[in-house]
Amino acid sequence: MLRNVAIAVVCLTLAPAFSQAKEWAQKMFTATSHDFGHVARGAKAEFAFELQNLHEEDIHILDVRTSCGCTTPTITKPTLKTWEKGSIVATLNTRSFVGQRNSTLTVVIDKPFYAEVPLTIAGNIHSDVDFTPGVAALGDVEQGTTGEQAVTVTYRGGSNWKITDVRSANTTLEVELADAVRQPGIISYKMVVRLKPDAPAGILQDQLTLVTNDPRMPAVVLPVEGRVIPPLSINPSPLLFGGLTAGQTANKQLVITGKQPFHILGVSADADYVQFKTTPEALKKVHFVPVTVTAPDQSGDFRYTITVQTDLAAAPQATCEARGTVRGGLSSSPTAAVRSRPLDVLGPR
Repeated sequence: MLRNVAIAVVCLTLAPAFSQAKEWAQKMFTATSHDFGHVARGAKAEFAFELQNLHEEDIHILDVRTSCGCTTPTITKPTLKTWEKGSIVATLNTRSFVGQRNSTLTVVIDKPFYAEVPLTIAGNIHSDVDFTPGVAALGDVEQGTTGEQAVTVTYRGGSNWKITDVRSANTTLEVELADAVRQPGIISYKMVVRLKPDAPAGILQDQLTLVTNDPRMPAVVLPVEGRVIPPLSINPSPLLFGGLTAGQTANKQLVITGKQPFHILGVSADADYVQFKTTPEALKKVHFVPVTVTAPDQSGDFRYTITVQTDLAAAPQATCEARGTVRGGLSSSPTAAVRSRPLDVLGPR
């Protein structure tokens, strides 16, 4: 009897520790659940669960388990240094499965401590609606120009089915919807998805909502993706240096890409802690600029703005940030909250 009581006391003591161990990992995710809603068969249904390493130690994602074959997980970056971002991409298999689907993805982290984070996915895949192709892929579009993709929407069922509206929160997207073609048992629409010239530079990941007169499926979403390429771009942006000790130097490299060949006229930063190695370069579309950062004496986070000046007429200047953390005492460390929790009781590291 005494032994049973002792075991119960130990379990109750460790329970808060396990809960807190999960919390330090879970707080890195911006979202832990996603509902695709009504999805057409064949439609591309992907959602990226983004996470950012908020701690000094490297984070390593060992594995992702799935509770249902209807969802396939992908780890975009297994190891994340301080402030680096990654994602767990969940793909719903809309070709092989139909009906309401619910899945749990369990993200297994083994460094710096062991933790599991559950991510939930839901979606209702309809076999009577089909998109061809399954996504409006606009590809690479130069900023200031237009891009478009034709999509065929096919419905197999009652003859009175129709699309009543197409909506999107993205004002840079427009849709041209042709009249329905009705045949026995099949209704099809030709739709052109177009990106306007005023779309901002960057990755485009959005969706269109097709409103129908079917009460079982009042709305179905079509993913839209692409990339708007600016005349001048800097990569990577931001430039991440992770955790450094005071006075430590670290080297990275920027890649400056232009729509047209150009010269770099100068590179500068808003702090003396950032230095650049620039040499006279020939006229070309891609330039490589080595960057050296010296960690300041004070502990905590640092952010410096890097500015590149060029002779490119369309966009003579581009900027990015250099980010990192100077390791210091617990009060200023990104992992202070983790270390102050009773993680050590879980076992040796």
